[in-house]
Amino acid sequence: MKALILKDTYVIFRQMKYFLVMILLFSALPSGFNNAFAVIYAAMLPYTALAYDERSKWDQMAAMMPYSARDIVLGKYAFGWLCIGGAAVLSALLQAVLSLAVNRTFLPGVMALSVLGALCILAITLPLMFRFGVEKGRLAMFLIIFLVCGAAGAIANIAESVEQGTSFAFQGSVLVILLIAAVVLTAVSIPLSQRFYRERMG
Repeated sequence: MKALILKDTYVIFRQMKYFLVMILLFSALPSGFNNAFAVIYAAMLPYTALAYDERSKWDQMAAMMPYSARDIVLGKYAFGWLCIGGAAVLSALLQAVLSLAVNRTFLPGVMALSVLGALCILAITLPLMFRFGVEKGRLAMFLIIFLVCGAAGAIANIAESVEQGTSFAFQGSVLVILLIAAVVLTAVSIPLSQRFYRERMG
């Protein structure tokens, strides 16, 4: 598993450097949409790794190595989780520093919403990538972009309502619902992705 995650990291290292710059830039901007987008966009990085796998025929090579379909699928999920977690930590640290330096409001609840939204998006879309592939799954990519932008916009509205002094009474409930949704969707998503991967490789 660790080797598979390292492989994906090395493969998209250049894109990850650009992504790091984007996280810092978006987190520094005084916009709830940009702050949320910086974290939610991290859920798309595994698709870049999948695209490279397809182009390099990695799946055919992996079939000759001691990796099961479960290992390969879980490796992509773990890579996505690490990307989301890393983006959230960097974004939260920068926003916390800026809140002290320029009297900007830092909202941990909004950050939590961004992380949970990203986990839900990853769980919904990864099975589509394993089913159709990145090259063929163009409609799935449009769905991913729609979900990313929609989630970032919804979270931005929550952030703006809180910053303007309007109490968002359902924030706690939304967090609980999103947490449950992330757990349930992931529990369903992983075996589904394993099944789709076996069918594609079989």
